[in-house]
This record gives sequence, C-alpha cells and structure tokens, in this order.
Amino acid sequence: MSTAASAAPTSDRLTFTRDELLSSGAYEAPLIAGEVRCHGGFEADGTYRSPRTLHRAPAISAWQARLAREDARLIEIPRALMPPQYPNVAQSTLLLRHGVRDPIVRTLTIISIVEGFGAIIRDVKVPDLGAQVVEPVEGTALAHLAQGLFEAHARDESGFKDEGGHKQMWEAARDLALEKPKIPGDVLMRMMGRNAGRGRRPERPFPQLDETLERMLALMAQVLVVEVFAEGTFDWGVELLSNPEVSAAPEAAGNMVRFVRADEKPHVEYLRTALSELRARTLRTVDGKTIAGREVVDGLLHRVLRQITRNRPREQREDIRESLIEAMQSAANPRALLEEFDALESSWTPPERTGFEPERTAAA
Repeated sequence: MSTAASAAPTSDRLTFTRDELLSSGAYEAPLIAGEVRCHGGFEADGTYRSPRTLHRAPAISAWQARLAREDARLIEIPRALMPPQYPNVAQSTLLLRHGVRDPIVRTLTIISIVEGFGAIIRDVKVPDLGAQVVEPVEGTALAHLAQGLFEAHARDESGFKDEGGHKQMWEAARDLALEKPKIPGDVLMRMMGRNAGRGRRPERPFPQLDETLERMLALMAQVLVVEVFAEGTFDWGVELLSNPEVSAAPEAAGNMVRFVRADEKPHVEYLRTALSELRARTLRTVDGKTIAGREVVDGLLHRVLRQITRNRPREQREDIRESLIEAMQSAANPRALLEEFDALESSWTPPERTGFEPERTAAA
C-alpha cells in the first residue's frame, strides 16, 4: 500500500488561512486503527493520504521555492548524526523469537505516549514576528506558525476530537503485531521518573533576544531534530513489525508505521522551512541592536544536536537495560540470550562535528 503526503497540486500562493492549513479534503475511505477512526484516509486506488495536507503540503512547497529564489539554503540535518535505535532490529527480533516480549511492548508503548505529548506544540507562544525580525515575513512559513502550522502538527500527533492520531496509530501497530499484549503497568511511572528534574528553567543561549522568540525558536530546533531522528524509529518499527517471523500481522502493522512516517514529513518540512527563513533574516535584540538569524538558528541547532548525539545512546540504553535483563529471565537460558543480544548491538561513534558550529568554533 502506498502513501502520499497530499493529492493537491503545487501552488505559487504564499498566504493561506488557518482553515486551509487544517483542511484534509475528502477521502474515499477512512483509516481505522485499533477500532478507532484515525486521521488521514485512502484514495480510490488505496493510496494513503496524510491529514491536513490539502493546502499545507503545497504551501510548504511554495515557501521552499521562495527560499530557493532568494538563494537561501534550506537546513539539512545529516542522518549520519542519528544515533542507532536500542534495541536495534536484530536484537528486538531475537527477543521476540525467544518469547521475551516485554521490552518491545514497553518501547512501542513509550513511543505512542511520546507521540501524544507532541500536542504541546499548540501551546507555544508566537511573538509579533513583524516587530522581532528586520526583514518582512509576509508570505512565509514563519508568518503561518500561529495560523495553522503549529495546530496541524498538534492534531497530527495526538488526534483531534473523536479522531485518533499518532498515539493511537502506534498503539494499533503494537496490538496488531503482538496481538494485544499486556502493557507493563509501570511504563508511565518510569517515564516520569526518567524526566524528573528536566523541568528546570533552561539556560538562555541568546539572552539578548526577546525571551518569547528565543523560547519558540529553541523548541522548534528541538522538535525538528527529534522529528528528523525519528526516521530511525520508523525504520526500526517498519522492519520489525513487518517481519512475519515475529509479527502476527506483518502487513497491517508495518503499514500503520508507514502511515505515521508519511504524516511526519510535513512536520520536518515546515519546521526546517521556517527556521531557514529566519536563518536568512536579521533579528532585533532587546537593547535595540540586531543579530544575524544564522547565528541564532545555527547556535540552537548545534546545542540540540551536540546534546542528543552525545547523550541519547547512553540514556536510551540505561532506560531499558535493567528491565530488559529482568525480562530475559523468562527465557530458557537467560545468560546465553543476553550474550547473543549484546553481540548484536550496533556500534556507533558520535561525529565530531554537528555542522552547525558557531563560525568562530568552526574556524578553530
């Protein structure tokens, strides 16, 4: 079954209403996931079409074309910076073949919960960009963040009203592949414990900026990196859940993850478009001076990428290692299974550079 971001033609329009950016258009058939009607749907030929892309997809294409006409570079985050998934596909397959399901059930459940949390992006405060940016922002993705882009992103992740979103779709993929497994009762509690202390007010890398603007840009940089790196999670989910050796519904479960992956493409594209637009502009500071948007955007992306590439593999491993070893005790030979599991671990060394280093650091 194929997927498509949108069936709408490209357009030269640069300005769109909120209703347009939230519009999905009509589908031939709905997407049902785990008995829940979810967003998106199918064309007459069976092609899946993502939600809220009737105008959003051509709008993003038009904004990106404008950037190209202005000779402004569209931000690229290399996949070489992406840490490997833990456990990887081979390790996960090994566990399922030996009947050790709890670590995989736990991982899939955490993914679904995190997807639901994505709705918080609708609460991001957008400042008066006309007052914060020296150059005009009309007809840009930046000008549409509060006019539908953030809201569409939020609805995609957690659903809207009686319509399910990515949370329900990942749950359905899990339940299809593993036949409605028992969910560990401590999943949410462990997640809360892992995130304890992370709510501290973060250091401000650019205190000369309006604080609302800085917070919005910092979150956008963070979410963009997470969305790009989620490609590794999608690859893992599709390959594992499509494997008939360990999945009870390889086609349906694998397709559900493919649909989520298709839905995420507009998120990556609008975020990197808006950040690229700002990168090509000049920002006003609170003391009446200015700062190049490139310095701000590159600085924020560098901080996020450096933190994730250095810390994510270790944190991901630590989060699951203890419960994984505990779950292996149900296997016939836990010690041999652990040795085989560890032998399949992906080796990965973080790249020395993120590609977004401040110019003074890059030149050193």
